[in-house]
Amino acid sequence: MSVVIRLMRAGAKKRPFYRMVAADSRRQRDGRFLEILGHYNPLVQPYELVVHKDKVVTWLSRGAQPSDQVASLLRSLGIPMHRPSPPRKKRKVRAEAPAGPKPVKAAKPAAKRAAPRKASVRKSEKKSARKVAKKKSAGKS
Repeated sequence: MSVVIRLMRAGAKKRPFYRMVAADSRRQRDGRFLEILGHYNPLVQPYELVVHKDKVVTWLSRGAQPSDQVASLLRSLGIPMHRPSPPRKKRKVRAEAPAGPKPVKAAKPAAKRAAPRKASVRKSEKKSARKVAKKKSAGKS
């Protein structure tokens, strides 16, 4: 189970209020959560942010990943986060090839089947019926 620290929306319509929660990443945004870590009210000036720092640090040490918005809020409080960066792809360095003609690769022979496919009896009957109908219509014109 991968745990994510994210904001869970609460409050009335057009009056957002967010709880900062630790939740399973597969759960809905406003669904079941593991623990409430604080709250965030963006409507008051300046915004209200209350965080239980010890709980957040505990979840981060266990490997919980903060969402982008939560990471931004935690940075504003000075809480250290260790979010692993995505692995970088190594570039292959090519040596310059001689200026001569490029080698041509031989074409691969087509793969052969061990035995021809067998069509079902019903399909083969339909196919032969279509051929007969086509010959009759061609003979009339």
